[in-house]
Amino acid sequence: MKMIQLPTQAFEQRLKQEIEENPALEAGKEHEEHEDYEEDYSEYDQEGTESIGTEDINIDEYLSDDDIPSYNLQTNNYSADDEEREMPYEGGTTFHQSLINQLNTFSLNDEEYSIAEFLVGSINDNGYLRRDTLDIVDDLAFTQNIFTDETKVDDILYDVVQKLDPVGVGARDLRECLIIQLENKNPTRYVELAIQILDQSFDPFVKKHYSKLLNKFEISEEELKKAIKEIEKLNPKPGSSIVGNSKIAEQVVPDFTIRINDGELELLLNSRNAPELHVSREYHNMLKGYQESRKKTKSQKDAVQFIKQKLDSAKWFIDAIKQRQQTLSITMNTIVEMQKEYLLTGDESKLKPMILKDVAEKIDMDISTVSRVANSKYCATPYGTKLVKEFFSESMKNDQGEDVSTREIKSILKQVIEAEDKRKPLTDDKLSVLLKEKGYLIARRTIAKYREQLDIPVARLRKEM
Repeated sequence: MKMIQLPTQAFEQRLKQEIEENPALEAGKEHEEHEDYEEDYSEYDQEGTESIGTEDINIDEYLSDDDIPSYNLQTNNYSADDEEREMPYEGGTTFHQSLINQLNTFSLNDEEYSIAEFLVGSINDNGYLRRDTLDIVDDLAFTQNIFTDETKVDDILYDVVQKLDPVGVGARDLRECLIIQLENKNPTRYVELAIQILDQSFDPFVKKHYSKLLNKFEISEEELKKAIKEIEKLNPKPGSSIVGNSKIAEQVVPDFTIRINDGELELLLNSRNAPELHVSREYHNMLKGYQESRKKTKSQKDAVQFIKQKLDSAKWFIDAIKQRQQTLSITMNTIVEMQKEYLLTGDESKLKPMILKDVAEKIDMDISTVSRVANSKYCATPYGTKLVKEFFSESMKNDQGEDVSTREIKSILKQVIEAEDKRKPLTDDKLSVLLKEKGYLIARRTIAKYREQLDIPVARLRKEM
């Protein structure tokens, strides 16, 4: 079950680890002949079992012609387009190291530098300082043996830390972050107006109460639009702009590939999930040497026990890989068959309601097995790379009593919201009425739930000028 759960990259790491730890397991094709395995080792088993007292050793079970695992299923799963890829590593320094490096450009005494460095260390990955000055003063005293006051800490924050790149770093909140960025721009009329709006009317601005802003600042709609345009150019998370903030670049390697050939779906399992493994030839020679030896020493008996253990482990591992591959293929083939109409068109309205239980019953496996495949595997489709779990959705009844996918309903909800008049966005009640007119009997609270799942804000926050 653990092997099934591993996505391609983690599986490769597990495979590499097993090969390194088990000398009886080797990767690649086995080219040499093994004509006399069964005869040699059945004879060995009779003699060896009696002489060392290990009745459970049955070497021919592992090393006969039929059971030497040469695992190769390329004909069904290998694609000529598959390439060997390594996990890429980004160069550069981390976000916090970049800030510390910039402190050297300021003229600071030892105490000021230590305070500035401590402030930088307190900044989160988004670039914000979310701690009260008094807490920082206390921590400096307890952890750094630096006794200072709030005024000095604030001065270093404003005059040093908030002057670092990227602009906006070290802010206490979003409002301060945006104002810092505007103050570093050319002071045009609309930049100055944007600063005034954020400084004096941040709450009405966030809530998009544009009429209040028009009245308070005595400006036209056009002037307000241009000021808002200046704010929209800013970065609300300055820390995320530093390259190297994350040391490892996230890379998705699809476990499956779906192609359309002559109107039919073709499912391919990534060939990196189908390694060629076999028992080491060297272990065969070691066992044969023991068989030919007349005198059985204790060290030789210990060696046989060691070899037996490694053979058991190698056989188990190869069987586990084979079972993993079979389970992945059976499960994904069933999913593809059930969602054939959607996968041929890419139209989410064609996505059929499907839950884990539906697939589990078809393949006669436990729901937990299907869950492990769905939650951790990616599939490359003609419409982009998707998590397998995205092919699953619950069902609801339409006005004709037919089962429809909740994904279909969300897709239609998104389309309705995108087409609305942004000057007068639709409330959840109105959205519920519109969907009922389209044949989907959805309550207002369900509309709100789906809207939140789609990361779409309430009507008031969707309002535009």
